[in-house]
Amino acid sequence: MQTVELLCDPPLDRAVREVWQRLADGGVDSLAHNQHPGHRPHLTLASCARMPAGAGERLDGLLAGSLPLTVRMTGLLSFSARSRRRVLSWSVVPTLDLLRLHQRVWEVLEHAEEPDPHYVPGRWSPHLGLTRRLTPEAVTLAHTLLGRHPDLTGTFTAARTFDSDTQRTRPLGAPGHG
Repeated sequence: MQTVELLCDPPLDRAVREVWQRLADGGVDSLAHNQHPGHRPHLTLASCARMPAGAGERLDGLLAGSLPLTVRMTGLLSFSARSRRRVLSWSVVPTLDLLRLHQRVWEVLEHAEEPDPHYVPGRWSPHLGLTRRLTPEAVTLAHTLLGRHPDLTGTFTAARTFDSDTQRTRPLGAPGHG
C-alpha cells in the first residue's frame, strides 16, 4: 500500500499526541502504542496498491503549492474494523480548500493500482487517527476518558508518501522534491 499524507505543524502534532497519551494512560489501545519510527499524526488523502509512474513528482509540485493548509478538527468519528471492532478518529472539517486538494491528488493518482475506496472523492471522511481497533467497551471507555472532545484549529505544513512494503516515507512538496 502507498499513501499520500498531510503532516501536522508542531502545535497540532502535540495536541494529537496528547490525546493519544490520555487514551493510553486510561487503558485504551491508542496510536501512542505504534512503535514504527516514522509514525506521527497525519491526515491520509489517498491510499492505493501502487501509484502510477511519475505521480511522486507531480504530487511534489501540487503539494508545494498547497501547503500550509489550516483546518479545524471537531468531534469524534468511529469507523468499523474487523469483527465488531471500531477505530476512533478526530474528525477534520472538509473545507473547500481541503476538498479541492483531495480531488487534485486523486487526479494525479487517476491510474493508481487498486485505489482504497475509503479514500476516493465522494467517500472520504477526513480524520486524524486516535486508536487502533477497539472493542465496543473500549470505545465507550475512550469517550469517557475524552469527555467533550474539544474543537481545535491546526495547520498541515508538510506532506509525505508512505510505502507499507518498504516501511519508508518520502517527503512530498519539500525543497528539492518539486
